[in-house]
Amino acid sequence: MKKVAYIASECVPFIKTGGLADVVGTLPRIFDKKEYDVRVIIPNYMCLPAKFKEKMRYLTHFHMDIGWKQQYVGVMYLEYEGVPVYFIDNEYYFNGFNIYSDDMKWDIEKFCYFSKAALSILPSIGFQPDIVHCHDWQAGLVPVYLKTLFADNPFYSGMKSIMTIHNLQFQGRWDIKTVQEYSGLPDYLFTPDKLEIDKDASMLKGGLVYADKITTVSNTYAQEIQTPYYGEGLDGLLRARNQSLWGIVNGIDYKDYDPATDKKIYKNYTLKNFRKNKVANKLALQKELGLPEDKNAYMIGIISRLTDQKGLDLVDRVMNDICTDGTQFVVLGTGNRKYEDMFRYYQGIHPAKVSANIYYSDELSHKMYAACDAMLVPSRFEPCGLTQLMALRYGTLPIVRETGGLKDTVIPYNEFEGSGTGFSFANYNAHELLNTINYSKQVYFDKKNAWECMQECAMQQNYSWSNSAEIYQRLYEQV
Repeated sequence: MKKVAYIASECVPFIKTGGLADVVGTLPRIFDKKEYDVRVIIPNYMCLPAKFKEKMRYLTHFHMDIGWKQQYVGVMYLEYEGVPVYFIDNEYYFNGFNIYSDDMKWDIEKFCYFSKAALSILPSIGFQPDIVHCHDWQAGLVPVYLKTLFADNPFYSGMKSIMTIHNLQFQGRWDIKTVQEYSGLPDYLFTPDKLEIDKDASMLKGGLVYADKITTVSNTYAQEIQTPYYGEGLDGLLRARNQSLWGIVNGIDYKDYDPATDKKIYKNYTLKNFRKNKVANKLALQKELGLPEDKNAYMIGIISRLTDQKGLDLVDRVMNDICTDGTQFVVLGTGNRKYEDMFRYYQGIHPAKVSANIYYSDELSHKMYAACDAMLVPSRFEPCGLTQLMALRYGTLPIVRETGGLKDTVIPYNEFEGSGTGFSFANYNAHELLNTINYSKQVYFDKKNAWECMQECAMQQNYSWSNSAEIYQRLYEQV
C-alpha cells in the first residue's frame, strides 16, 4: 500500500479561500483505499467551524525547535469521509478570524513553523508516508527541510516530495535574514540556485528546487510558467526542471454540481430536457434579481473574485457595448473595491440589464450556473479555473481567454464543423473580448440549433476528480 501525506494551509470542508482547498479536500477521498493510504495535515485554525472542532480528538503534543525558539506542537485528529485529517495545534500562530493575515511577515513565520511541524509530527502519529505532497508556498519549506535538517534521521530517509503550484504569483517572499531566522535553515541554502530570488528568500522557490516532482493545475499553465511573462521570476528554474513538471487539471465534485439532482437550483434538468428546464431557471432567476422576465434574453454571468487577475479591466472598457438590447449581465462576487463599485455603477445606469450581487453566495452561484446562457471568464492568467468547469456541467457556455486551464478545458466553437463547448479569444484586449461576446450573441440569436448542440457537448464533458486522480496515481507510481 502506498502512503501519501497531503500538507496544505486549507482543505474543504474545514476551511477554504480558493481552489487549493478543493484539491486537498477532494482528491484523497477519490483514491482506492485498498491501494492508497492518503492523509491530510493542516493547521488547527481558531476560525474552523465549531461542528468540526467538537469532533476532533487530542492525539499528542511536544515541543519543537524553530529558529531560535521552542514552540508547542499539538496534534488533533478527525476522520472525514474515510480520510484521516491531522490538525496542527498552536494558538499563538493559528488564532484570529482569518487564515491569512494582512501582515505577510507574520504569515511567513507562521508557515515556516507549519512546514517544520508537519514533518515533525509524523513519527508521533505513527505515519511514515512514501510521499509528502505539498501545496503552494505555505508548505514550500517541507521539501527543503526533508532534504536538509531532517535528512540524517532514518525515519525520513527515502521519503519523496511533490510540490504543487496552485498560483505562482504567491511565493512566500521576504528578506533573507527574516526567513532564515524563522526557519532555522543554514546559510548555504540562501543562494540564487536555492531559496534566494532578487536578494529575497522565496519559500515556494525552495520547494521547487528540492521537491522530487513539481505539478501545477493545468497543462497550459505548466507551459506558460516557463516563460518570463507568466513565470513570476521563476521561469528559469521551471525550464531547468521541466522534465519533472506535470500539468494536471483540477476537477469538480460531480455530485455537488449536477443539474439533475442539485437542490439549490429552481428546476432540475438533464440532457433530455435541458432546453425547456434551463429556460425555467432563467425566468426564476430574473424574477429573484428583479430583472425583466424574458426567456429570449441572452444572459451572461460572472462568478468570480473581483480582482485584476480576472480580466475585469477589459470588461470595464466595453461594458456599455456588452449591455445592448436583448442582453442581461449578472455578477456575483467580492474583491477589489474599484471592481465592486464598477459593477454597482453599471447596474445604476442599466438597471434592466445588469444585476450586481457584491457578496458571495454558494446558492446563488448554483442558480446562475443553471440559469445563464454564457459564463464570462476573461482572465489575465488562470492556473486552472473552476468556474468554466461548473458552467460546462450545467450547459452554460463559457466565454474565456485562452490561458492556463481555460484553454485546456474549453473547446472554441467551430461553425464549419459545428463543434465546440464555448467561445475563446487569445489576446488580452478589450475589443477582442467584445468581438467574442458579440459573436456568441450572434450564434445564440441566429443559430439556435448550433447553440443547443454546443450545450449538449458541454454537458457531456468529464472534468470529475476521478480523471485527475488517475493522473496523480501515475505520478505517485513514477515517484
